[in-house]
Amino acid sequence: MSVAAEIVRSWWSPRRTMARVLGSGAGEERALAFLMIACLLFFIARLPALQVRAEQADGLPFAGLAAGAALGAMILAPLVFYGLSTLSHWVARALGGRGSAFAARLALFWSLLAVAPLVLLVSALGTLPGLDQLTGRAGLAVGLLFLFIWVNSLLEAERAR
Repeated sequence: MSVAAEIVRSWWSPRRTMARVLGSGAGEERALAFLMIACLLFFIARLPALQVRAEQADGLPFAGLAAGAALGAMILAPLVFYGLSTLSHWVARALGGRGSAFAARLALFWSLLAVAPLVLLVSALGTLPGLDQLTGRAGLAVGLLFLFIWVNSLLEAERAR
């Protein structure tokens, strides 16, 4: 099954989707690819807001803002997500989880990739005038969906195999 179809499927059935992702023989290289693609999409989603910020502030060049955001999204964020996945694995282990650290990483990285298209959509909504409240609510809904997918994916990843 294609990654795009699995992403959409994970919005309503994250445990089954994570079981398929884990069963596909995904290795560390695929987990890293999921993470880097998600981070790239999050960076792209930030660009419209950075453009508005550059236009509103005197002396802040868009290129500088974009370069800083790229550094954060492509270098710093992956390090933070690796740490967060390790922490989540330790917590799951303390609560009786039997999965591997790799499975916990894959659960987090897949969850980030699963919501990335929706983050792009919310970013696009944010460029339209007068939709501030809708954009805020949509962002909150995407955040809650991420938590739903991540928790369920982590539960699946920490099951005994």
